[in-house]
Amino acid sequence: MKIVAATIEEYISKVPEERKQAFIGLYETVSRSLPSGFVPMMSYGMVGFVVPHEVYPDGYHCNPALPLPFINLANQKNFIALYHMGLYANPELMKWFVSAYAETISTKLDMGKSCIRFKRPHQIPFVLIGQLVSKLTPQDWIEIYEKMKSPPN
Repeated sequence: MKIVAATIEEYISKVPEERKQAFIGLYETVSRSLPSGFVPMMSYGMVGFVVPHEVYPDGYHCNPALPLPFINLANQKNFIALYHMGLYANPELMKWFVSAYAETISTKLDMGKSCIRFKRPHQIPFVLIGQLVSKLTPQDWIEIYEKMKSPPN
């Protein structure tokens, strides 16, 4: 279920009622917990948090006209998704999150490379998500991203 929206507010208004409070809670948790410097905006048709061009002029290597993406939130057909690019790019962060999730939530973690899927909105671990998103500053993310996109010598 793709939501077409021009603004974050419009996107949130179109989230189905049974998920809206959880989605708002996730958005507010991320907004409140991210280190300063990330900017909320629509990104790839989702609610996003990016490193703006003012901070990282190169932008995203796949399309330099776009700012560097970091976190996206989306309402999908069967779940709410949190895409955290730092998890994909930073093995230590991934290890910490998988371990902390297992200690926090009794259900199995449903996750891809950077996508955390929440099929049960009432079980979103907001405190843990706040801790996760607070761990990388924009500068940290830029350094990890630059290493990741550059081939080893």
